[in-house]
Amino acid sequence: MSVTVIDHPLIKHKTTIMRMAETSCKEFRELADEITMIMCYEAFKDVELKEVEIETPVAKTKAQVMAGLKLAVVPILRAGLGMMSGVLKIIPSATVGHIGMSRDEESLEPVEYYCKLPSDIENRLVVLVDPMLATGGSAIDAIDRMKERGAKRIKFLCLFAAPEGIEAIEKAHPDVEVYIANVDKCLNEKGYIVPGVGDAGDRIFGTL
Repeated sequence: MSVTVIDHPLIKHKTTIMRMAETSCKEFRELADEITMIMCYEAFKDVELKEVEIETPVAKTKAQVMAGLKLAVVPILRAGLGMMSGVLKIIPSATVGHIGMSRDEESLEPVEYYCKLPSDIENRLVVLVDPMLATGGSAIDAIDRMKERGAKRIKFLCLFAAPEGIEAIEKAHPDVEVYIANVDKCLNEKGYIVPGVGDAGDRIFGTL
């Protein structure tokens, strides 16, 4: 399994602001979007290219373009919606799926309540997005559902991860490429990432 922690000064700066309790939901959403875009540069650096001939205002030349990348971005509802537009701004031709996962507050186990994916998901690179990788349960279950429906190549992007979640997803899905903006210290007794940002969904949508 490939786990990449994207160590970049802009990400560190922006995630520090996200962590602050006084940061507004508007700022939080904008920062999640911006950090996701930065992460995409690393996550898509292995995209296949092909050579084409173009004409600039000065001369004809050969240049490179993406070789027919077929991408599906799939946010884990609801917090994953805060990262979706960041991916679409980089790859606007991507199709969009949705998977709804909620966490049972007592067992901390994920529960699927919705799933709608592109019909040709087996032919697409699936980019699953969720701001938080805590216990890893929701991400693992979402990846299970993607594979059950035919997905063959999956990348998972998250903004904040706990070591426990990273270990869990490594064991469950060693074939999935994982990209992380921040690795935090641990989980608390309630399964929240420490220091984290609190509930990312509440902060994105202002439902505190």
